[in-house]
Amino acid sequence: MNKLIGAAQGLGAFGLDPLWLVALKAVGIFVILVLVTLITIIMERKVVSWMQMRVGPNRVGPGGSLQSLMDGVKLALKEEIIPRTADRAVYWLAPVIACVPAFMTFAVIPFGPEVSIFGTATPLQLTDFPVSVLYILAISSIGIYGIVLAGWSSGSTYALLGGLRSSAQMISYEIPMGLSFVAVFLYAGSISTSEIVAAQAGTWFIVLLLPSFIIYVMAMVGETNRAPFDLPEAEGELVGGFHTEYSSLKFALFFLAEYINMVTVSALATTLFLGGWRAPWPISLWESANTGWFPMIWFFGKISVFIFVFIWLRGTLPRLRYDQFMKFGWKVLLPVSIGWILIVATARASRNIAGFDTATTARWLLIPLTILLFISWIFEEVKNRRSKRDVELVEDEIAEFDPFAGVHPVPPLPGQVTKSEKSALQVEES
Repeated sequence: MNKLIGAAQGLGAFGLDPLWLVALKAVGIFVILVLVTLITIIMERKVVSWMQMRVGPNRVGPGGSLQSLMDGVKLALKEEIIPRTADRAVYWLAPVIACVPAFMTFAVIPFGPEVSIFGTATPLQLTDFPVSVLYILAISSIGIYGIVLAGWSSGSTYALLGGLRSSAQMISYEIPMGLSFVAVFLYAGSISTSEIVAAQAGTWFIVLLLPSFIIYVMAMVGETNRAPFDLPEAEGELVGGFHTEYSSLKFALFFLAEYINMVTVSALATTLFLGGWRAPWPISLWESANTGWFPMIWFFGKISVFIFVFIWLRGTLPRLRYDQFMKFGWKVLLPVSIGWILIVATARASRNIAGFDTATTARWLLIPLTILLFISWIFEEVKNRRSKRDVELVEDEIAEFDPFAGVHPVPPLPGQVTKSEKSALQVEES
């Protein structure tokens, strides 16, 4: 046993498990994710009701704790309605495509260190390989196809628009999310999840790479279609979005996929930035804190904090407009991500090649960064003044518009006002 534990270090610890243990781990991950989903749903209802000062679920089970389980039973017993215009094959396949990748991404998430299960030494992780983080990005991207195909196959305009919004959202926020990982790879020297956790044995990467963590947290909220970025299912515009025409168990699969994706991105944030399964300080001072089965407690505790943040955002922030949402992804997160990668790469190169210490590197980086921020501030000021001047010129040359000139009334274009509005503006100017 000791020889096996000594040989199975790093990536060499994977691929040695017997088949029965691999099956046991896979089933265990599935059961854990389903249970965490049920707990997350009831937690969301309880927390939001607490924030809004109202009574949440309190009838089914002790304190309403079985409400989410009963909701699942209710969805299973509901009548299934399939639209006549739906493409049945794709309509049936879409929920599966959305749900299965959500489970598959957890295959490379480390839950804890090496333990003994029925006398066999094995890491608390199904598998790992040198590019496991890229595997997570690839598999999570496949899940978007389920949403897009659900919108297209339903034969509904609202569902189609929701699916298109999801594809645009995935492209817009997957790029900053991937770029936020680059700094982690530079510091860890690996793309393996288990080795990234091992690299944080001393200091967690949230301390060293705080901007990367902030970028990732913003991108993961957009990636999971959660408020305030839940544009694909905006009920005020699209009734329900991509799943408008779904009911019964198929709707439940989309519901399940959304919550498992929340757990997945939270687990990935924990692995990359919060030390993974390692105990937080001061619990880490305890000698046995990072051994045995205890690390699973710290791991799921960190995930619970992220899920609480998800719920907190939903109960606090209003939904963004779609143009604001896209502008934030492309004009804020993406440039900031690229700029931060250049700073981190320069700092690592100056330390490894030139031998500069952290203080010297910070001084050399802060000077050009301050100049760059000052130039960007001047550019933004000039741009705002120019836009204000253009608005004033447009207001001076307001075009009168009759919304009832055609067969159907239409809203005015930018720069156009109705006759009564123009008269009111002229009165105000005089």
